[in-house]
This record gives sequence, structure tokens and C-alpha cells, in this order.
Amino acid sequence: MATPWEKVKNPSHGDSNSIGSYANGCLAGGERLPLQGDGYQVIRSERGRYYGHREMIVFLQQLMQQSQQLNIGNVLVGDIAMPRGGRFSSGHASHQTGLDADIWLRIPEKPLTAKQLKTVSALPMVDVNKYKIIEKNWSIKQAQLIQLAASDDRVARIFVHPVIKQQLCKTQWKQRDWLSKVRPWFGHYYHFHVRLNCPEGSTTCKPQTPPPEGDGCGTELASWSPNYKAPEVTKPLTNVKPKPKPKKVLPAMCATVLKS
Repeated sequence: MATPWEKVKNPSHGDSNSIGSYANGCLAGGERLPLQGDGYQVIRSERGRYYGHREMIVFLQQLMQQSQQLNIGNVLVGDIAMPRGGRFSSGHASHQTGLDADIWLRIPEKPLTAKQLKTVSALPMVDVNKYKIIEKNWSIKQAQLIQLAASDDRVARIFVHPVIKQQLCKTQWKQRDWLSKVRPWFGHYYHFHVRLNCPEGSTTCKPQTPPPEGDGCGTELASWSPNYKAPEVTKPLTNVKPKPKPKKVLPAMCATVLKS
């Protein structure tokens, strides 16, 4: 069943404002990413998920312009957020405040035709069963695009499949500090997920916890492998039952955004 947020087809008026957390919030004053621009195209536009905080729209346009200058190719932008953000009935837990965006790792050399845009399929970079990169699909262009995004100060996190993170770790880079933002997360084997920091001066946006120190290419990354054996730890016996997770309650301001 569709959520109330999925039924709204237009953003609210006013300046962009991300409210709440990435996985429990909404978006006031969302801006629309043009469906085609310098170096990019929006895919699956019929979903109407190409709205974001103004900061995200500017970031994406600048990222694509930079990728064009580096001859990376035509970038395909997937879901950002719905017109007023909020919860999805399925598919995404986050993407609720206009500060998350999915970027496909299939990078055509030139813009797709209208017909191709309707039929284009995702290109997997990882053989999930064998837990290894698909060499014929992966290239330096995918690596450069992720590096370009992660090097931006506005970016808080980039989520990729652990095997993609592994591949980035093996690559020789002049600077490696940006790798700390690239976080392993299953499911992201054909796209990467960009998450921006709360915009400067925003008081209604719940910020992302900073990533751990280091490049994240050691034990932490290895622990995602299906062959990883964690050190045995003796746990004390206890009868204390784990507390159930509290039900998420949307910020009160989101009710106003939905009705406005």
C-alpha cells in the first residue's frame, strides 16, 4: 500500500529544508533535478523520485560537469527523493530528506535515447555468489566517479558493495583519505549511494555520524566477507532480554510539510 508521501506529486513551497534523519524525516521546499543535463540523465523518471534538497541538486549537477571534464562518460542518476521526501512503501529505508541519491555504475559513452532510457537495465559490478568483481564491467571510470564524489566536502557517506570497496582499496591513489567515507553495504553492487551532510545552518536535520578513522580497508572490510571468521569472544550468561526497537515517529514538522 502506498504511503501518504508517495501520493504527493509536488514539492511544498519555500526554501529547501531537510527535516529529521535520513531514514526518518521529510523534505520541505524540494527542488527538481532536470531529467537531462550536462553529463547525466535521470533514469526511471516515471517514479517521480528526482527531487532533493537544493544542496543535493547543485552537488549532482556539479559532479556531472566534473565527470564530463574527465571524460568519464554519461552518468545515470537513479532515485533521490519523492517531492516531499518521506517514507517509501518499499525499496528504500533512507532517501527521506532529499540528501541521498543513487548513481548507477553503468556509464554509457553517450546519452541514451528516449527509448533506451525506458529499457536500460542495471549493470552489476559484483558477482555476488562468488564475492568478486566482474572485471569486464568494472573500469577506472567507475572508480574515478566514486572518488570524485567522495572527495567533495559536502559528502558524508558513500555506500557500495563490500567487493567494490575492496576493489577501490586495491587501487593505487595519490590521496586515500576519501576512502574513509566509502562504506561497505550489501545490495549496492550496480550503483553507489551518495549521502550529503546536513546543509550548513540547518537546524532541523539530524546529522550523519562521522566515519571511523582510517581508510576502512583492513579488518573492518574483511569482516564483510562470507569467509571471514570472527575471533571467538566468551559472553557472560545473562537473562536480560534485548529491548525491542522503538517505533519511529516522524518529526512533527513533517505533518505540516505533508499537508501544506
